[in-house]
Amino acid sequence: MTDPTTTDEDALRPLPADGKPSGGPRRLLSAVMGDLRAVDGALYAAVAATPTPTLDRTLRHLSHAADHSKISFGIAAALALGGKRPRRAALAGVGAIAVASASANLLGKRLVRRARPDREAARVTVDRHVPMPTSASFPSGHTASAVAFATAVGVVLPPAAVPLGALASAVGYSRIHTGVHYPGDVAAGAVLGIASAAAALAAAAAAATPSARTQALLTTARSWPRISIGAALRQ
Repeated sequence: MTDPTTTDEDALRPLPADGKPSGGPRRLLSAVMGDLRAVDGALYAAVAATPTPTLDRTLRHLSHAADHSKISFGIAAALALGGKRPRRAALAGVGAIAVASASANLLGKRLVRRARPDREAARVTVDRHVPMPTSASFPSGHTASAVAFATAVGVVLPPAAVPLGALASAVGYSRIHTGVHYPGDVAAGAVLGIASAAAALAAAAAAATPSARTQALLTTARSWPRISIGAALRQ
């Protein structure tokens, strides 16, 4: 019986003085990302393997209702009927959805191109199934839009923050429960949603606040009648 041979490629690299394997930042980052993907897959599998017959139908309907932000747009329409402040909140929420949707679908998904989970391999029960999207998995567009809407509306209309935040969280989880997203996709979508709401609110504030030059012109224009009258009296 001969001893197994060891090639140069299989040989262990020497350890540096600190006793840790050499490799550099790129190899470390690759290892960390691999570990995060493993945790992500394990969480997805745990959700898939947990029987929840009472929740399955409810979360499936919620996930489907959140397609194209139908729930958020319905809430925005109701807010628009409630007065000046709720109307401002509705406009802020719709603007945040626009930013989040564009960022997730036109930027995030095209850059990362993560494949959707293998729902059959994970044995996700058919009672949870919604149509599997053909787009990339990362980030979750449903979550990004729901969180963006909840955040923007909650800033303008604080009493709505908690219920809309709970609804956005439920929408995000429903995408994992139905098997169309990994938990990491949903977490990234939530972060993107908060950033999108901040961007939309900042843009709205900038548009509502006139610049110093505009304010000076408006002040001058308002003073013109008084200047004209004063000049006429002096003549």
